[in-house]
Amino acid sequence: MEEWKEYRLDAICRLSAGGDAPHNAVKKPTADMTVPIYSNGENEKGLYGYTDSHKIEAPAVTISARGNIGYVCYRKENFVPIVRLITAKANEQILSNEFLYYCLCNTHIWGDGSVQKQLTVPMISEYVVRIPPLNIQSKIVRVLKSLDDKIEVNRRINDNLEQQAQALFKSWFVDFEPFRDQPFVESELGMIPEGWRVGTLFDVAEIFDKQRKPLSGKEREGMKRLYPYYGATSCMDYVDNYLFDGIYTLIGEDGSVAKEDGSPYMQYVWGKFWVNNHAHILQGKNGFSTEMIYVLLSTTNIQHLVTGAVQAKLSQANMQKIVLAIPPMNVLNQVRPVIDNMYETRRERENESHRLAQLRDTLLPRLMSGELKVDEK
Repeated sequence: MEEWKEYRLDAICRLSAGGDAPHNAVKKPTADMTVPIYSNGENEKGLYGYTDSHKIEAPAVTISARGNIGYVCYRKENFVPIVRLITAKANEQILSNEFLYYCLCNTHIWGDGSVQKQLTVPMISEYVVRIPPLNIQSKIVRVLKSLDDKIEVNRRINDNLEQQAQALFKSWFVDFEPFRDQPFVESELGMIPEGWRVGTLFDVAEIFDKQRKPLSGKEREGMKRLYPYYGATSCMDYVDNYLFDGIYTLIGEDGSVAKEDGSPYMQYVWGKFWVNNHAHILQGKNGFSTEMIYVLLSTTNIQHLVTGAVQAKLSQANMQKIVLAIPPMNVLNQVRPVIDNMYETRRERENESHRLAQLRDTLLPRLMSGELKVDEK
């Protein structure tokens, strides 16, 4: 077997820090935009327009240098990194960029700084990594990438299901397309099918905010990472106990509440979990499933309901002002199973992706250390 060799990171790849937005950056999407830009590992295409003179050619790897330190992303498209990113491009005579990506995913990267942790090029330059020959790199990448590719397929399927569910809900409950040949009556929402009524969100959704309980970072320290701990927009941590067990819809209450298009920050969650006091907790009732509540809210513009000059807030009182056309039960019984089945598939796909990610994360350190051998033929 050919020998694995140790290298300082700056000996096998070119490292560079992202800069501030260039002088010709243009706010909002532009027709002649040539490349996306990135910050903290997240695609922020549309914030600025850049010319080709500012781009880094793919493939390359980026590492978040501020905020969420050490977030690693493999870039398959040309891009412009801004100030919160460090870019690494592999010396392809020694290693591939894909192997570099997995190598950095296996590295515990921490920054320093008294106020905010940050990562610098000199700091990361000193990391020492073990690199096998290129043919072994290719085989290791193939194993890990097969898992990541399946996870990506599941993500795309779920995105498509989400779009289908929203289109179906809009067709039935907003545009009333299946009922065009039936009588309509006047309402505060305009013309609605005869036999329907206008109601509020809490006519079809039950709220469980009284059961939520925040846990400080200190309280979460040392806990076993068993159950998700959700905040306004995402899973923030894992804890050793849970408050809820079932399927729920979460909607941001304060901090991050409404997106740029006015739609709320939503989370569709299931299983055992804990929620802090920055997210409202809902389930469907009176013929509306939790999945229907999720679709309803994710397609609702709530910007006019958000208050707070310093910190945005969506209160329960203002949520009560969300109105909708409520159909008779026979209509709900037709559409609810279709939407619910879409989200059942979503749960199955996400659960599978979670298992695949756990397998990948178990294999990663063993493959990258050479402990787990791959077929070298």
